[in-house]
Amino acid sequence: MLLLAARVALVAGSLALDVFAVSIGVGMRGLDRASRVRIGASFATAEVGMNLIGAAIGAGIGRLIGDAAGYLGFAALIGVGIYMLVEELREAESGLDLSRGWGLLVASLSISLDSLGVGFSIAYLGVPIPVTLAAIAVASVAATALGLTFGKLLGERAQRWAGLFGGFALIATGMLFAVLKYTGHS
Repeated sequence: MLLLAARVALVAGSLALDVFAVSIGVGMRGLDRASRVRIGASFATAEVGMNLIGAAIGAGIGRLIGDAAGYLGFAALIGVGIYMLVEELREAESGLDLSRGWGLLVASLSISLDSLGVGFSIAYLGVPIPVTLAAIAVASVAATALGLTFGKLLGERAQRWAGLFGGFALIATGMLFAVLKYTGHS
């Protein structure tokens, strides 16, 4: 039973890492309560939804594109980070708002593409799918809340550099996860 709980926690915790990183970047500009709730719900829904989609597609197709889905998610994180940097350096009036609309959709999809890969193999991990999905949702909401909180604290201290730091953080996180996945450490 302890081994089963450890497997569930490992899956949920691993998927929550990129949620945490994106949430720090988003939270650096400070958000109201409604935005924090919306982001937490969106990220958790995307994580669980992609796991369900991946599980439904099945192991056969998952073997063909499972790893590519994770790398695509990391590339999307890097892409969002680069976009944030470019917009911040241009000092654009409008940018990709990751707290609502298309920006939130892009952020939710980018953090959940690795969940698609996990979903392909979730049935073979030896974990109960409903319990694992519930743990993923809870971990995602917790990672979002922590990331937004830490992001806000950092943003209040370094508001001028928040966009640049958030962009660099997303790029570094995407690159780190890709390297860890490539070397077999994730």
